[in-house]
Amino acid sequence: MFPRFITKSIHAYLDYPVAIGLIAMPFLFGLGETTPLAFWLSVVTGVAAFVLTVLTDHHLGVIRVLPYPLHLAVDGLVGIAFVAAPIVLGFAGLDFWYYMVLGLTVLAVVGLHRPDDQAAMA
Repeated sequence: MFPRFITKSIHAYLDYPVAIGLIAMPFLFGLGETTPLAFWLSVVTGVAAFVLTVLTDHHLGVIRVLPYPLHLAVDGLVGIAFVAAPIVLGFAGLDFWYYMVLGLTVLAVVGLHRPDDQAAMA
C-alpha cells in the first residue's frame, strides 16, 4: 500500500499555485502547436480550478460552499481527462507530454490523499 500523506491542508496549499500555473504555463511553454485546444484546455481548467478552490470548504476556501470530497472527486476527473485528452484529441510533442505529465501528477496527488480519519490516527 502506498503511503497516503497528502492531507486536506497540504492539498489546500497546492490548489491556488496549481490553478495559476494551469493558466500561465500554456503562455510560458507555447502550448497549442497541435491545436489551439491544447492551449485553451489548460487555461480554462486553471480558471475553473481557481473558482473550485475559492468555493471549497477547507481553510483556504473563501466562500466554502462545496464539500472537500467533491473537490477531490473533481480533481480526479481532471486527472483522468488530462491523461485521456492527448490520446483522444491527437495532441503531439509538448502538448502531448504537458497533459500526460500533469494528468498523472494530479492522479498521484489524489491517490496519495490521506482521508481525515487516517489524519486523526497519525
